[in-house]
Amino acid sequence: MTWRQIRLNAVQTLALGFAGLILLGGILLALPISSRDGQSIPFLNALFTSASACCVTGLVLYDTWTQFTIFGQAVIMLLIQVGGLGFMTVSILVSIMVGRRIGLHRRYVLMDTLGALQVGGVVRLTRRALAVTAVCEGIGAAVLAVWFLPRYGLARSLWMGLFHAVSAFCNAGFDLLGTGTSLTSVAGEAVPNAVIMSLIICGGLGFLVWDDVLTHKLRFRQWRLHSKIVVTTTAVLLIAGTAAFYLLERGNAFAGLPLGQQLLMAAFQSVTPRTAGFNTVDLMSLTESSTLLTMILMFVGAGSGSTGGGIKVNTFAVLLLAMLAQVRRRDDVDVFRRRLDAETLRKAYSSVSMYTLVCLTGCMILCVQGIALEDALYEAVSAIGTVGLTRGVTPVLPDISKAAVLLMMFIGRVGSMSVAMAMTRDRPTPRVRNIPEKILIG
Repeated sequence: MTWRQIRLNAVQTLALGFAGLILLGGILLALPISSRDGQSIPFLNALFTSASACCVTGLVLYDTWTQFTIFGQAVIMLLIQVGGLGFMTVSILVSIMVGRRIGLHRRYVLMDTLGALQVGGVVRLTRRALAVTAVCEGIGAAVLAVWFLPRYGLARSLWMGLFHAVSAFCNAGFDLLGTGTSLTSVAGEAVPNAVIMSLIICGGLGFLVWDDVLTHKLRFRQWRLHSKIVVTTTAVLLIAGTAAFYLLERGNAFAGLPLGQQLLMAAFQSVTPRTAGFNTVDLMSLTESSTLLTMILMFVGAGSGSTGGGIKVNTFAVLLLAMLAQVRRRDDVDVFRRRLDAETLRKAYSSVSMYTLVCLTGCMILCVQGIALEDALYEAVSAIGTVGLTRGVTPVLPDISKAAVLLMMFIGRVGSMSVAMAMTRDRPTPRVRNIPEKILIG
């Protein structure tokens, strides 16, 4: 079989595209020009950093500012941008600019990348996704650059503003503050906290939601059911998470701080596990209850078709609704005067089951490598959720554990079911079906 005879479906193209992008980024980051000391870093570490950036995770083996040159930082930022939007989205931008026709296969890949419900109108959705990204990141970069200006000077402030805006909107979690402790040094500053939280939320809603907002403005009733579920569930999780973190940490990690700063830190801690990876509080100082809450939020993640990861807030909502329908002995799962079909429920159950299995397998590998269970589970959830929060074990991971975390980041970004489906062939539906029979459940 020749290369021309190999036909890849949309899921396989998506998976191989991300893998190729990670490999290219690893090669560039391993070059001496990428490191401040002029020495090449180990290729596995470069590949890990590339995967973390491309999969918009934020788990790092080095402090980005102190280790990498401007060239290396630019490579990381481009990987974040392309990884957040999806490599196919960027390729479509190039095609639009040069006036090339966009074929049906590329449209199907775009549909998977952006989380579109149908192939029709996917190019228009891509244009809107690019426009929303440019506006959000542009405004965020400008505000952050102005805030950084008195502290770092013009050139570095412009660069830091752009880098952090891209990192925040793409839910990546990389920073250039050079402290090695994420954003803890600016925990009490309202401007950077508000801007970064806003960018995280905007990037995590998903481009299908933004398409509804741009089309129907704030007329909620005219939105798609998907958008209604994502926005409602996101709002509930953010408000409930903020209240929970405040109540759990006001006498612990937030003790002695002004009320305003406590609320700000609680809000940030509620937003950032939604796959962003920044933190304004020492994660090791959090109570066990807050640590568990953080893992739950990391597991849920952002919206489908967004720059974030996790099982997705809409999938989480579907599971809750299905559970509630079962408890109430109802055959239909209804929400906002609509009924969810059986295929949607089956996809939700399947994707979450696969996601959980991969997460637990990765946790097991880390435990075998000598990582404590709590830290291993935290790292595994953070990796597959493409979050980037860590309890300090990332820089000391053994090589096998690094490879396991790298693979979990890749699976988390592409999608656990997508990766599994990419390794299987498309098979026609059989004409003859087996006789059904019930078994005990629960």
